[in-house]
Amino acid sequence: MPSAKVYDMSHNEVGEIQLSDAIFNVEMNAGLVHQAVVMQLASQRLGTHSTKTRGMVRGGGKKPWKQKGTGRARAGSRRSPLWRGGGTIFGPHPREYGFSMPRKQRRLALKCVLSDKVKSGDLIVLDSLDFDAPKTKQVVKLLKDFSIEQKSLFITAEQKENVERSSRNIPGVKTITALGLNVYDILYHDKLFVTKDAVSKIEEVFV
Repeated sequence: MPSAKVYDMSHNEVGEIQLSDAIFNVEMNAGLVHQAVVMQLASQRLGTHSTKTRGMVRGGGKKPWKQKGTGRARAGSRRSPLWRGGGTIFGPHPREYGFSMPRKQRRLALKCVLSDKVKSGDLIVLDSLDFDAPKTKQVVKLLKDFSIEQKSLFITAEQKENVERSSRNIPGVKTITALGLNVYDILYHDKLFVTKDAVSKIEEVFV
């Protein structure tokens, strides 16, 4: 069973926590993780692109010239895709790019990336994380105390408005709740700050 040191917001060690094998000690499945990331990014695509076919553009009711005797190529409409101002052949139309994965696969992918963060030492457990007021400099100080300059993800058990508002102005820093945990955010950020309550919530929901 893996364990992790618990720190306060000033980087003082205050204890140790045992992590669940079922979530934080899972063998990496790169193919499954890749599929989960593709699914998440695909679901974010708007798919609002649209082009007009020859039946949607204006004009084209009259044959430009007679069929024979002009010396020019045959033409039946000014809105042919070969003409300027004509329709588009096989152009994109509005569509939904999202697809779904079985819940067990989604959860396994999440466990894989969490386990990888634990093994690489990039998961930091905090005894608590909250601020009296939304101030960016408080998050800057926390990162400085931990000597971290990489992209960081803060994970809390419940929504902490002051923490979210304090971190959202810092490039590469994001705050989410345990229930909003996802594979892409974990992979995108180099360091994970997780509160003890959030660890308990994750183990309660995803075991």
